[in-house]
Amino acid sequence: MTDLVLSEEVRAALDEGRPVVALESTILTHGLPKPDNLAIGREIEAEVRAAGAVPATIAVLGGEIRIGLPADDLAGLCASEETIKLSRRDLGIAVAKGWTGGTTVAATMILAERAGIEVFATGGIGGVHRGAELDFDISADLEELARTPVMVVSAGAKSILDLPKTLEVLETKGVPVVGYGTDEFPAFFCRQSGLKVPLRLDSAAEIAAAWRAGRGLGLENGMLVANPVPEAHALPRAEMDRIIEDALYEAKRTGTSGKQVTPYLLSEIRNATAGASLRTNIELVRANARLGAAIAIALRQI
Repeated sequence: MTDLVLSEEVRAALDEGRPVVALESTILTHGLPKPDNLAIGREIEAEVRAAGAVPATIAVLGGEIRIGLPADDLAGLCASEETIKLSRRDLGIAVAKGWTGGTTVAATMILAERAGIEVFATGGIGGVHRGAELDFDISADLEELARTPVMVVSAGAKSILDLPKTLEVLETKGVPVVGYGTDEFPAFFCRQSGLKVPLRLDSAAEIAAAWRAGRGLGLENGMLVANPVPEAHALPRAEMDRIIEDALYEAKRTGTSGKQVTPYLLSEIRNATAGASLRTNIELVRANARLGAAIAIALRQI
């Protein structure tokens, strides 16, 4: 079995039964511009520590699966121009070939579960892309939520997706979707999507109890905790709908496809909002890191 390389901080926390929160790395390698990505990566880790848990940023460095990145390794990952976006299908090849890459939601879930980490905080999950009825473009994140027992704290799904179809797939696959203090499914940059969230829980303790109960029943799926972006940093839904439609048109016109679609769209949106979407992205990830830490702490108290 391929070994995991745990940082000293993460290994000590897991050995001592202290709360740990997994963090993905594609947000740093493919979702945020350089050199801001390093500063933001440090901010996200600092939020987890300030809330009382240990951050475990997950990545593949030179073929090694790393669970928790010391400062120099985090800086090297964020500065690299050779990183690959790694999902479930890519992990074995990346290890065999000695690649360096950022792990997506799906890949981070797999590696967090192997390391014994139950809570994972990110920005927004992938899902069913608009037009998927024609090209079948559906993120592996949804399948991973159905098969891997890790709780994912996010600001819903990315606004660029077909959110109704994303929720339908999650329902079909039996994935609990919990709104944290909200009856409406959040849409990443926006607090509202016009869609009802299937379940609502209002505290970290309630979420932790629901997770433990599901695990006690032998359920092997994940859980999606949808945490709306803080109101002060939310962007107007109508304006974002227009900007996203324009970005989708440009992606189609330029022939952008596959793994490049999401980074391309986020870059287009960042330009169209004069950088406001970047700040919103940062703030929603920070909020999810805080909530993830609170849930990880609550799990240790059950």
